[in-house]
Amino acid sequence: MLIGIVSDTHDHVDRLRAALRRFVEAGVNVVLHAGDFVSPFMVIPFQETGLRVIGVFGNNDGDKLFLRERFQGVGELNFGPYEVELGGRRIVLMHEPRALEALVSSGKYDLIVYGHTHEVDLREGGPLVVNPGECGGWLSGKSTCALVDLKRLKAEIIEL
Repeated sequence: MLIGIVSDTHDHVDRLRAALRRFVEAGVNVVLHAGDFVSPFMVIPFQETGLRVIGVFGNNDGDKLFLRERFQGVGELNFGPYEVELGGRRIVLMHEPRALEALVSSGKYDLIVYGHTHEVDLREGGPLVVNPGECGGWLSGKSTCALVDLKRLKAEIIEL
């Protein structure tokens, strides 16, 4: 199973669309979003592509109730850290990397996904740790996302 990972889209609809196009081309059908959607209109690219999203709220997400309402039927938004199982893999999804090293050393997860720092962090081994960097590109000027092969537990960072 191949999944897409984005974080810190910060209302940059065009960059999110570019990431989702790459995911569709790769055959992804589930996207993990590690927070900071910001506005409810960020649901539109997901609606356009039909990609299901599982996300967590970030520190810049304002109207959480309306965000959740808008994403109904497209996916789900949760408070993190959020645990989910996909493709037989145990995954924890969060925005801020609180207790990241404790989660890594816990041995409980196959994949740990976080955002917030706007910097790519890719650590292979047990577990796979992925921060896809910032999709929005507002802080670094660089827009990135990630593809993860859950079967092989391998990740690839994609520059948009």
